Amino acid sequence: MILALDFFTADLLNGTKAYVLAVIEHGSRRIRVLGVTGHPVQSWVVQQARNLLMDPDDAGARAKFVLHDRDTSFTGAFDAVFQAAGIRVVRSAIQAPRMNAIMERWIGSCRRELLDRTLVCNQRHLMAVLREYEGFYHTHRPHRALNQAAPMRPLTDGVTDLDQFRVWRRDRAGGVIHEYRLAA
Repeated sequence: MILALDFFTADLLNGTKAYVLAVIEHGSRRIRVLGVTGHPVQSWVVQQARNLLMDPDDAGARAKFVLHDRDTSFTGAFDAVFQAAGIRVVRSAIQAPRMNAIMERWIGSCRRELLDRTLVCNQRHLMAVLREYEGFYHTHRPHRALNQAAPMRPLTDGVTDLDQFRVWRRDRAGGVIHEYRLAA
């Protein structure tokens, strides 16, 4: 299994930037936001790698490869955490975002669907909003690579006549994202 990691920034209302570290599993498209910080120092980044590997139910325990770019936050100590667990670290080439395309695409989706439409107060609020999006992404959002299924929801048989069904709408992330489900 391949895990891809990357940092991206989110603007806060007070004018500062928050750095978000996220990981995605290539095969299942499961995402996990590892953490949010104002300053991604080496000790914080290394601790996030340890946290990823310590969770036995998470993909980090089964990974064979970890892919990340050449960001200065991904230091030798960060790579050593994965190498000690028997995971091979692959660094993408310089200025080659397509080498980590699945992660880059998720970051773009997160920005377009959530962060560009939400005023984020602080890091705590950002983490709460990202967790909500993570849940939406896993249980509801269709994925082309999974034949329109969600990572944690298998594809059901197609419905042909929608006139006989009632549809419920559930607002997520304060109404920024909408989920639609068939009513019982």
